[in-house]
Amino acid sequence: MAKILFVMTGADQWTLSRNVKRHTGYWADEFATPYRIFTEAGHEVVVATPGGVKPPVDLGSLAPVPNGGEEGARVVAETIENAAPLDDPVSLGDVRLNDYDAVFYPGGHGPMEDLAVNKDSAALLVEALHSGKPLALVCHGPAAILATAADGPSPFAGYRLTAFSDAEERLGGLADQAEWLLEDRLIELGAQYHSGEPFAPFLQADRNLHTGQNPASAGPLAEAVLDVL
Repeated sequence: MAKILFVMTGADQWTLSRNVKRHTGYWADEFATPYRIFTEAGHEVVVATPGGVKPPVDLGSLAPVPNGGEEGARVVAETIENAAPLDDPVSLGDVRLNDYDAVFYPGGHGPMEDLAVNKDSAALLVEALHSGKPLALVCHGPAAILATAADGPSPFAGYRLTAFSDAEERLGGLADQAEWLLEDRLIELGAQYHSGEPFAPFLQADRNLHTGQNPASAGPLAEAVLDVL
């Protein structure tokens, strides 16, 4: 049995341009589907957040439309309700990578607010990258990588990866309101960014770094981590 660390946002708001605040959090299915995949395979999941706060779910991600209908929304909501690790997260500052076999970052716009500038997360990412253990980030989860460039060049520069694309942000109606877009920042950091069709599953793997572009990629990304484990 492996022990998998889910690093999740503690932010329930995303600061847009002109200091406008938009309610956000983690994207429900980007937690729920990987959580089910890992736990049904017999693995243990531990959740960590900045300060050990309970991660807030983006309420919009619980609606039927992003979950393929009423039944999909019900399954996601029940998974979240019954996921005990969400109720007892550890603080990122207390995490020791040696205790875990893999690290997984769900997305949602929340990471754009807190994990993108969080030093504890940055330190964990760098250690995980150098450790050779599976490190997986999906959708807006790769925003956390930006914090690794706070004090100089990022070790993720030159890595092939994906994340929520500018095109998807435009189609979602938020690109014009955002202060910055994730694809642009990852390219500026020096990453080799690649994307597929909007909202279709798309993965990239480079050494032990595994990334998924969007919510539809969360399940395939978790399966890819399972294959490595």
